[in-house]
Amino acid sequence: MTFKNLRDQISSGEDSTRQFKSDVHNVDSVASEMAAFANANGGTIFIGVGDDGSILGLMKEDVRRINQLVGNAASQHVRSPIVVHTENVIIENGHVVIVVTVPKGIDKPYFDKNGVIWLKSGADKRRINSKEELRRLFQSVDQFHADELPTQAGIEQLDKLRFRDFLRDTYKQPFPELSKELLKLLQNMNLATEEGVLNLAGVLLFAERPEWIKPQFIVKAIHYPSDDMHVSEYLDTEECCGPLSKVFENSMAFVMRNLHKVQAGHGVNSPGMPEIPAIVFEELLVNALVHRDYLVSAPIRIFLFNNRIEIISPGHLPDNLTVAKILTGNSNIRNPILASYVAKGLLPYKGLGSGIKRALESWPDLDFIDDQEGCLFTVKVYRQGEKSSEKTQVYQGKDTGISQLSSEKGSEKSSEKVLFLVKANKFLSAQEIAKHLNLTSRAVEKTIAILRKQGRLKRIGPAKGGHWEIVE
Repeated sequence: MTFKNLRDQISSGEDSTRQFKSDVHNVDSVASEMAAFANANGGTIFIGVGDDGSILGLMKEDVRRINQLVGNAASQHVRSPIVVHTENVIIENGHVVIVVTVPKGIDKPYFDKNGVIWLKSGADKRRINSKEELRRLFQSVDQFHADELPTQAGIEQLDKLRFRDFLRDTYKQPFPELSKELLKLLQNMNLATEEGVLNLAGVLLFAERPEWIKPQFIVKAIHYPSDDMHVSEYLDTEECCGPLSKVFENSMAFVMRNLHKVQAGHGVNSPGMPEIPAIVFEELLVNALVHRDYLVSAPIRIFLFNNRIEIISPGHLPDNLTVAKILTGNSNIRNPILASYVAKGLLPYKGLGSGIKRALESWPDLDFIDDQEGCLFTVKVYRQGEKSSEKTQVYQGKDTGISQLSSEKGSEKSSEKVLFLVKANKFLSAQEIAKHLNLTSRAVEKTIAILRKQGRLKRIGPAKGGHWEIVE
């Protein structure tokens, strides 16, 4: 590292990855800094730099002492020992700054010699001082999972009919007649603890009334009459309780009954098609129920607004997952017991990491927000492709009965409008599309030609009697 590189790094100041020390004499203090970095994503300690970023440097006679102290701290005062990299950088006055690089730990959690676990908190560090924090740290390194936590529910809280049907349909196995046999079976299935009580997975999947045992793990849904939340006005509301499969069914029913319907070429007595495909909410709700953070005592929330639907899950993305990674199909199993049982058919679960991609393929107008500070993960589903809170108005199709929400500014591209109409009714002619969009037939034909050239739209059959097909 050159002096210029050193100066550039120091100019950014202290944060969760950089720590400044003008000098060190206490080996335990250095060890606690190393443990905090190793328990996070790693970091760098600059020795010979003041708290204000002033580059003081060390006398050459101090360099050997400090390097030896750093080595002792890493190997003897941190449990498990860690391997650090040190580099002596000569500065302009001939003094030396020691740059200590601490890697992200692969054997978390790391303790100091007194058994204290340290975590980074911005530019500072702090002790873990609660069971929840300790559980979360173990959860992050796959040594602990919230769904295996013991509850206060005995096996008498089991919904025996639901569990009997699951055993019969999935394992071709009868329900045990004796309580002792039932408990042993539940323990073998990772649904009960060695102490004889249901764990969290057992409660959420098969308890008769899970909300009596864990009242915070439900879904709360509200339909507001505008684009924003309101203190007292709403159109519909529901608390979805019960076993996980029932929570999913009731949540889906709430969303679907509050969506607009389009006739899509069917008769006037037809119930119509939902404005947004049902599979979008199937994937997003399953994802929320299975992968939420059950160490956070809060419900999943569903908010329906005029221009969007929001699904808000407790807990930000775990470990090194980012929004960009989940969009490409990466995932992390936060609750492996729940995931394993859901995959057996309790919910419409189609495979790890594929749900988000399927939702996007069916409805691209989705936003994903990972709120690390607020410990929330939010999915926003925009209605009719609108991504603004502008006032909307309804356009009615004269001949086909198709309803379309469109912003007053008409900011949506013509091609997207054409695709939306074709998705609703694949038998529309170019002239009918032109009427719906208040465009000339020539403009619509030009847009269709572009879409066909891009490979996004194709015609099946002749001009009369054929239909359009959207290429996903």
